[in-house]
Amino acid sequence: MSTRKADLLLKGLIVALLVALIAVAGGTLEQRIVVSGDNAPDFQIVADNGKTMTRSDFGGKLLVLNFWATWCPPCIQELPSLNAFQEQMRSKGVVVLGVSVDKNAATYQQFVKRSGISFVTARDPEANVSSSYGTFKYPETYIINSGGKVVAKFIGPENWMDDRVIQQVQSLL
Repeated sequence: MSTRKADLLLKGLIVALLVALIAVAGGTLEQRIVVSGDNAPDFQIVADNGKTMTRSDFGGKLLVLNFWATWCPPCIQELPSLNAFQEQMRSKGVVVLGVSVDKNAATYQQFVKRSGISFVTARDPEANVSSSYGTFKYPETYIINSGGKVVAKFIGPENWMDDRVIQQVQSLL
């Protein structure tokens, strides 16, 4: 085989490998965004109470998974109603888990103590759990049924004590 043909073959092979590499890398960089109807990604996180929590730990209950942060004004705005919602809906089989993406542990802990949050909270400073759901805007909340399916999704702050929200959640029980 001539040197010229070998060079062309080598260049073609390099181009083909680059195209394959770009296709593979591009597919892995795609952000998956979880929507209603999707299976909720499983997660493992240590809650502030010291217990390791997973999505399946809430079997039989409706999980309200809320992603938030202390530096997020809309998140802070919705926390009192989310707290009241947990108090009202706990006996009906609803559990709220608030996962904060705060990086500063001291700021987060001080805020949680001051705010009197009654639902289970956890801090995920690397945003591993929220990114597995495709969450990039806070607050964002997923309602997950006992089968692990996302049955509702809220982007942005909600008034969790609004009759519309209460009725929607009750219809999911």
